[in-house]
Amino acid sequence: MNLEIQAEVLRLHHAEGWRIGTIAAQLGVHHSAVRRVLTRSGVQAPVRRPMKVEPYLGLIRETLEKYPTLRATRLLEMVQQRGYTGQLSRLREVVAELRPRGNKEAYLRLSTLPGEQCRVDWADFGAYEVGRARRRLMAFVMVLSWSRAVFVGFFYDARMPSFLAGHVAAFAYFGGVARVALYDNLKSAVLERVDRTIRFHPTLLQLASHYRYEPRPVAPARGNQKGRVERVIRYLRERFFAGRSFTSLADLNAQALEFCCGVALRREWPEDKRRTVADAFDEERPRLLPLAAEPFPCSEQVLARVGKTPYVRFDRNDYSVPHVHVGKELVVVADVDCVRVTAGTVVVATHARCYSAGEVVEDAAHVQALVAEKAAARGHHGLGRLQRAVPSSADYLRALAERGEPLARAVRQLGELLDEYGAAALQRAFADAEQRGVFHVPALRHALQRTGIALSVGAAALPDRLRSVVVQPHDLGTYDALLAAKEDDDAEDT
Repeated sequence: MNLEIQAEVLRLHHAEGWRIGTIAAQLGVHHSAVRRVLTRSGVQAPVRRPMKVEPYLGLIRETLEKYPTLRATRLLEMVQQRGYTGQLSRLREVVAELRPRGNKEAYLRLSTLPGEQCRVDWADFGAYEVGRARRRLMAFVMVLSWSRAVFVGFFYDARMPSFLAGHVAAFAYFGGVARVALYDNLKSAVLERVDRTIRFHPTLLQLASHYRYEPRPVAPARGNQKGRVERVIRYLRERFFAGRSFTSLADLNAQALEFCCGVALRREWPEDKRRTVADAFDEERPRLLPLAAEPFPCSEQVLARVGKTPYVRFDRNDYSVPHVHVGKELVVVADVDCVRVTAGTVVVATHARCYSAGEVVEDAAHVQALVAEKAAARGHHGLGRLQRAVPSSADYLRALAERGEPLARAVRQLGELLDEYGAAALQRAFADAEQRGVFHVPALRHALQRTGIALSVGAAALPDRLRSVVVQPHDLGTYDALLAAKEDDDAEDT
């Protein structure tokens, strides 16, 4: 409760004569807080009914003196075993008043030289729906300790690839690297810590070696060592993120970069109110270590096996690859914006990264190549060969399907009739069957045996290269017309 509300509590009690419950209800504070303010100001506490917890105050006080950090829920179990029937909320109030308070530790105000130090931390900005996935929106924050210049980059996770990408982007934004980077015991930075013995993450050590800076974890429970980055995170929540809308992660990062280059640099510099952070940053920038010749590689690499379909799975989504890689093991190289699939040193597929779940990300060229190959294969298939030789076979097969006939066997038998009697005879047999409404392959065979003429060479004797050749029959009506015209001419001559 701030001083303004405390003053209002005293005024309403003394000047207006309001009761504790009325003051608490109108000011939106708890009645126990109002009672504490009045008690500290010398107002005698009003006579109240005895509390259910009063018989247990001695036990609670003695227990807290011996175990100062014991939780109220455990104390509730202890007093309930002894007959307490009150609520946990009231017990919490009593425990808060009786719990021993240690002396607060005083901290020295830390000062750094320009270009000497930066501070790094993650900030959680809640969960968001991305397509069919729900992801945590995390902000990577780096602040230069002397000038207070800040960089923020948003990611959908806080894993090592995003951690590295945040460093690379921050160093590029600042145009240099501070000599020391402080980390708040992040798992991406510190794997293990026992007293003063620290085991850093090996990937972080590679990053630090690449940019020539020293990684340093802050001491546990040292508020003066991480206060600057925490204040910056609070500043970002209030001045940048509150009420902001964005359409994608790229859009949010573009807005964040604009904020860092504009509003964040125009704020007052805490060390000298007459200057801005931009003025201090202009002075600090030349003191930073120069950037490395090449940015540190921060892409994530995982092995992925292509199954029967030409796709690799990464981060709950499927990405297409050329169908020639079916059954092979490839490497997925992913960064914030792009997913590349490599076979050895060759990039076989490149896609924009998808942060949804259960999506199929395809390259049209991959799909078209597979369709073209399948179409070529179908050209040698029995059904494809039959339909190309005798187009009306499609209607005949459809009629068989409606009658419930097995189509695979029918296609095989019709292919044998095509080889034995030829396309023209089979075409006439189809037409006759349709006219009579008889759709039965044995009946069709019987009709061909009565009216058709078998080919002189048996189908079994034909070589494979000839069996696959289809001769399209032509309409003989033109020849009939010519013959009829000749007969008319002969009749006129006679």
